[in-house]
Amino acid sequence: MDTADYRRVEVAIRFLEEHAAEQPSLEAVAARVGLSSYHFQRLFRRWAGVSPKRFLQHLTVQAAKRHLRDSASVLGATFATGLSSPGRLHDLFVAVEAVTPGQFKQRGAGLVLRHGVHPTPFGACLLALSERGICALWFVEESGEGAAVEALRREWHGARLAEDRDATRETVARIFDRPWRAEEGRLPLFLRGTNFQLKVWRALLQIPEGAVVSYGTLAGQLGVPAAARAVGNAVGKNPIAYLIPCHRVLRGSGEVGGYRWDSLRKKALLARELAAADAV
Repeated sequence: MDTADYRRVEVAIRFLEEHAAEQPSLEAVAARVGLSSYHFQRLFRRWAGVSPKRFLQHLTVQAAKRHLRDSASVLGATFATGLSSPGRLHDLFVAVEAVTPGQFKQRGAGLVLRHGVHPTPFGACLLALSERGICALWFVEESGEGAAVEALRREWHGARLAEDRDATRETVARIFDRPWRAEEGRLPLFLRGTNFQLKVWRALLQIPEGAVVSYGTLAGQLGVPAAARAVGNAVGKNPIAYLIPCHRVLRGSGEVGGYRWDSLRKKALLARELAAADAV
């Protein structure tokens, strides 16, 4: 699916949310995105795996509360054993390495970061690679590519940036376009953050696909139950979208809350995962 298809899905999600009380027909939603009912239904099912109506059910606060409740026991076992998602095989798929204290202060001095913008099922993304692994995966608007690169330059101002879409294309395809294959080995993540941020980001990797957790619960699992706000700030600084699943953290009320790469995209990520989990 290309970025244009995701934009249609995004418009449909916004329309469904804004008009949920009216229970809009398939024809009405299709007209909003400029497609026939037949083509819209096919596009949406291909992207989400479920009908638009079923998808809408996973965007409600009531559904989010149920998932928060149902995920509790799964998450407790996951955190207790140190295992991560069997669905995404994060324990096999992702390897995390942090920068040294010196590199943290120097913001990547001496590193070369190869970067490129590519389409994904959730819109365009900017991927940046160092010789030690992925150091940034950000969703961006097509018109905001330049701004995203400049933000990357500020974050890693000691490094030299080099656009290299050929180098980054294969990694993006491996993340979004095909299942993990053992013979390819792990995807290394090279993270720059404070000790507390790294602790939070590692904890996010333990949230299985199809599960969600509140900021307060995550803080409790990390042993800092009074620091939900600090945990939320660390979640918001996550530099590796999708692979480090910060989109799986909700407010205790069941509301989605903010997201570094747009709250509507967070809803799309969540609803598709939850719909897939319910279909199993």
